[in-house]
Amino acid sequence: MGNKVFKTAKAALDGFAFDGMTVMSGGFGLCGLPENLIVALRDSGAKDITAISNNAGVDGFGLGLLLETRQIKKMISSYVGENDEFERQYLAGELEIEFNPQGTLAERIRAGGAGIPGFYTKTGFGTVIAEGKPTREFNGESFIMETGLVADVALVKAWRGDPYGNLQFSKTARNFNPMMAMAGKVTIVEVDELVEPGALDANFIHTPGIFVQRIVEAKCEKRIEQRTTRTREGAPS
Repeated sequence: MGNKVFKTAKAALDGFAFDGMTVMSGGFGLCGLPENLIVALRDSGAKDITAISNNAGVDGFGLGLLLETRQIKKMISSYVGENDEFERQYLAGELEIEFNPQGTLAERIRAGGAGIPGFYTKTGFGTVIAEGKPTREFNGESFIMETGLVADVALVKAWRGDPYGNLQFSKTARNFNPMMAMAGKVTIVEVDELVEPGALDANFIHTPGIFVQRIVEAKCEKRIEQRTTRTREGAPS
């Protein structure tokens, strides 16, 4: 199986970052974000990147770091509302955007990983989302065709992993990560905890190691995107 374990995110990414690459980056908001691998990608200097991710991080963190350095040429995503630099570049015509309904984006990634080149969905029919896309009727209803997505490199965040690349995800940090692990030609994973072979219960492995080429244990900041609080009932205000 070869050695999949690397000591640093930079070493794990070494040899796979290049100009014009397509990269998938897991996460929903800042939850389940491969933050160390994103920093390594920034530091690689690769430019003209097409980034496939649910959103574009926030200013100064996540994919927002690559927007600041102008390394991203195009975003394929579903939500970008937390990033002022993203907005500025888009409105200035400096950044290409391919917006997707969130469920469509998830299915495009899953389809790519499953080797499915295209599929039909009702979502977006009759809107700007459907412009230029083939349409077809099934049982009297109209659908648009969407294509599967595959990336040169998928950057994935997991909770636990073993040296073989078997992965477990924690709660909502699972989000887009398992699908992207399948849809990358090369999948590089950062984990909170690297465990010994056999430590993961085979019945509860979310992503088998066959999809993973490299893995690194890394400490994460795990920022909170928007902190909200409320007074406990009965406590002094």
